[in-house]
Amino acid sequence: MTTVYTDNFIHQIPEGDDHKRMVCADCGFIAYENPKIIAGSVVMCGDKVLLCRRAIHPQKGKWTIPAGFLEMGETPAEGAAREAWEEARAKITIRDLLAIYTVKRISQVQMMYRAYLPEPVFEPGPESLEVVLFDWADIPWADLAFPSVHWALHHFQAVEGKQGFAPFSNPEGWEQA
Repeated sequence: MTTVYTDNFIHQIPEGDDHKRMVCADCGFIAYENPKIIAGSVVMCGDKVLLCRRAIHPQKGKWTIPAGFLEMGETPAEGAAREAWEEARAKITIRDLLAIYTVKRISQVQMMYRAYLPEPVFEPGPESLEVVLFDWADIPWADLAFPSVHWALHHFQAVEGKQGFAPFSNPEGWEQA
């Protein structure tokens, strides 16, 4: 589906609404803007965690778990698996939902999964400079790209080996992240 916009959009509150929206002055079509969904995973191979060093901005050169924007027509779990392939050429198996984070200032909802890499086969994809399996003690904590990477890794550690837990959310004090 392709959406085509004209130059006749104005920022106004549509009738019956309470938020300003982009509205076509000609036909009244409302172009809603909604939060973006990020899908990613903490990927384990044995007792090591898979991290990717970013080749793109933002945070180029920093380490992250494989994650990115959900595509149209895919589930969050499918998106997390696709991102692992795109960033690390890793064919992962999604285990379960680890956390749902909200980053209000950039209108993102981040769905993070627990996953594993059945075999240690991976290499950098086009968005990664390098991909490494780290022992927990060797994770480059000071060089992680985003707060949610820290959260996901710590939340993963909190439920390692456990089944049937409620997904985590933003750590206390990070509601306005």
